[in-house]
Amino acid sequence: MRTCMGRRPAPYIALIFLDNIFLSFIIVSILMASSSSKSAVAAAPTDSSAAVLIRVDQSGLGDFTTIQAAIDAVPSNNEEYVFIWVKPGVYREKIVVPADKPYITLSGTQATDTIITWNDGESIYESPTVSILASDFVGRYLTFENYYGSRGKGVALRVSGDKAAFYSCRILSFQDTLLDDIGRHYYSNCYIEGATDFICGNAASLFEKCHLHSINEIGYATITAQKRTTPWENTGFIFLGCKITGVGVHTALLGRPWGTYSRVIYAYSFISSTIAPQGWDNWGDVNKESTAFYGEYKCYGAGASREKRVNWSKRLTSEEAAPFLSKDMIGGRGWLRPAPTNFIIGFSNDVALVSEPKE
Repeated sequence: MRTCMGRRPAPYIALIFLDNIFLSFIIVSILMASSSSKSAVAAAPTDSSAAVLIRVDQSGLGDFTTIQAAIDAVPSNNEEYVFIWVKPGVYREKIVVPADKPYITLSGTQATDTIITWNDGESIYESPTVSILASDFVGRYLTFENYYGSRGKGVALRVSGDKAAFYSCRILSFQDTLLDDIGRHYYSNCYIEGATDFICGNAASLFEKCHLHSINEIGYATITAQKRTTPWENTGFIFLGCKITGVGVHTALLGRPWGTYSRVIYAYSFISSTIAPQGWDNWGDVNKESTAFYGEYKCYGAGASREKRVNWSKRLTSEEAAPFLSKDMIGGRGWLRPAPTNFIIGFSNDVALVSEPKE
């Protein structure tokens, strides 16, 4: 085969041709991966005062008659604030907010007349009436209820997404009422009712001005079962300015360690006589007494006396309590947002809001 200056052999030309195809394939693959990556991560909305409005009304006068249908209408990888307004009624639904649908607010107008209820039990991850798996979720003026009763575990609300907030909600069950699973969470002016470990999980959560009520009548109820497993996890339950009440006298305890390094703090809270003098329980494992962090700071009421408290719990000093007396532990100043004041019909990314057909 002859060669000359400025001309390459055919095999070399073929190799260049194949190299160019391969390079093009790589470039296309990178672009596709980049596009896929961008679509998989929802960009944070910039205007918290505006939200897409979706109405749920069992009478048929809204966009949907069920809450789950309204959630299903939100596009995957959502990038807009969505306000789902739930009209008063009893909604017998088992609801999931999936992980790919962030920035949803689910709101009633009054918790006592906007009730989401279901009856399921045994598995804490499968039984919840409502499961929040998405980040940046807000719940307002709603009742979450599981009426499985004293037969066993029956979760009313599971919160497994990061940056979730609940305002003036009621959370009702018997055992494992609130599975405060993982993530950073904020509860304000909520009423939480149960008997056995009725606030449990390993989230980093601040409960501010909440009312915790034990309905246990036999033996000891346990309000918390916090599951922190290592000393390096920035998780734990903080109860700030809360009220603890219950059925009977000395029928409940402040908590027991689900995790080896369980962490729970009560500060500036009213503790009624329903709390037994010892206050805390080691869940049958004396080794956890040296690793669990259970503290009380400037609490008051008949059940707040530390005279007979277990000696492995702590009366916190001002310095020890300081890190737990604000929203800093959950980073709340960076993600808590007010309710929207402007409402939009339909999504801006050309995803139409298709309502249920009216009869």
